[in-house]
Amino acid sequence: MLNKTIRSLAVLATAGFLVLSAGTCRAEDPLPAWNDGPAKQAVIDLVTAVTTEGGPDFVAPEDRVATFDQDGTSWVEHPAYPQALFAIDRIAAMAPQHPEWKDQEPFKSVLAGDRTAIAQFDEKDWLQIIAVTHSAMDVAEFDRLVQDWLPRSMNPVLKRGPVTSLTYVPILEVMKYLRANGFRTYLVTGGGQEFVRNFAKDTYGIPPSQVVGSSIVTTYKIEDGKPVLYREPKVFFVDDGPGKAVGINLFIGQRPQIAFGNSDGDREMLEWTTAGDGKRLGLLVFHDDAVREFAYGPANGLPDTHVGAFSQSLMDEAKARGWQVISMKKDWKTILAPAP
Repeated sequence: MLNKTIRSLAVLATAGFLVLSAGTCRAEDPLPAWNDGPAKQAVIDLVTAVTTEGGPDFVAPEDRVATFDQDGTSWVEHPAYPQALFAIDRIAAMAPQHPEWKDQEPFKSVLAGDRTAIAQFDEKDWLQIIAVTHSAMDVAEFDRLVQDWLPRSMNPVLKRGPVTSLTYVPILEVMKYLRANGFRTYLVTGGGQEFVRNFAKDTYGIPPSQVVGSSIVTTYKIEDGKPVLYREPKVFFVDDGPGKAVGINLFIGQRPQIAFGNSDGDREMLEWTTAGDGKRLGLLVFHDDAVREFAYGPANGLPDTHVGAFSQSLMDEAKARGWQVISMKKDWKTILAPAP
């Protein structure tokens, strides 16, 4: 009788421990780099809603899609987009074969290191630069150039590198949290698709097949008896603004349940996402922390910028549509991981 009682108590104690342990796991904060607030809670509420079987907003795992812009949303974009830094370094490397660039804009300003002029480059200027630095080679050669540059890349203001270390810890947490709950996470970026595919897996845990980006015309050729994919100096697809909604439809084929952006270029992606049936969520990262990162808008009176502009009209639309605006200053305990 005594032995039976002891065994019963042991079973009850073990059961109690398991319940306590399960409760502890459930209570564990999935987003520890976030301060408690509406933005964090909105993400958790969305995940809870779409993963609760039998609930009105349940979404089957195979249909759970999350999209993230990259520049300014998933990693640092100031003072210039990292891909622009790559292109600038390529101009310097190619300059000896192009002496005429010393007198031709936009190459002249790049070679002179004129940051003020570079900051004013328009789309035409960057298309010229991309055309000469990202094409006239096969895909394999371009990949080698990117992979060689990444380890020695550097943010010129933060004095930190490589650029792949300048990812936002809270966003990496969200990506991991969503994947743990059955979501496929996609990068939907205005950056070059092939450029980003070279580091997306190691940096974000996102495979190359889940990167949707801008691209140039690529053609199939036979060289020395072998097939190659050759990068032509022509734009094929611009994955920015309306192009993001189009790209999601073309390359993913499903409307996301949740989308993250940070600038006017992400407006249409959030509009498209949140216009769908069922529970949806749009979030915008707002750079308002000049101490830990950068502060720019021009929304809410912050400095204007040609890089990742967040306009007042976007801020007003976010409020009208119920999108969550993530304040770096207030919502994130941590922005960047410690320097490697």
